[in-house]
Amino acid sequence: MATTNDLKNGMVLNLDGQLWSVIWFQHHKPGKGGAVVRTKLKNIESGKTVDKTFNADVKVEVANVDKRTMQYLYNDGTSYIFMDTSTYDQLEVSPEIVGDAQNFLLENQDAIVATNEGRVLYIELPASVELTVEYTEPGLQGDRSTGGTKPARLETGHEIAVPLFITTGEKIKVDTRDSSYLGRVSS
Repeated sequence: MATTNDLKNGMVLNLDGQLWSVIWFQHHKPGKGGAVVRTKLKNIESGKTVDKTFNADVKVEVANVDKRTMQYLYNDGTSYIFMDTSTYDQLEVSPEIVGDAQNFLLENQDAIVATNEGRVLYIELPASVELTVEYTEPGLQGDRSTGGTKPARLETGHEIAVPLFITTGEKIKVDTRDSSYLGRVSS
């Protein structure tokens, strides 16, 4: 148990049997009445975001979330298999939990797997990953770095928009949060 004065971003709370992650919080002392803590909470399972206000010094239950770095091994068709690199235990994760992270997962890549009482909550990838462009239309004479974009298929099968000068086979850096192109990777 903790009080609302101990809240921090990223903390996971157990409210009414559901797990909520604190995205944002602010202590507020109005001129009249007691202090309150305003929060923005994200439901870990559904992804729904809500605003909730607590009175200051109210006790809230903090969920025990175990975050471990695990190595992604393969997809067996029904689930994604991750391995704990310290114990070599393998963990099956359903595609619903992996979510958009599947667009950036390569075999033998590390990811953070968050669990609560043996149940996998979510997969966390680094902010950016380096992937190879599997196919994109060739650029034309006159294409400049400040022009438009074209679609490119990455080695994971995911399509993103890249600048016109990118060619098939190039390694690029991609933002895992919004699928945006960040730049070339010099080899």
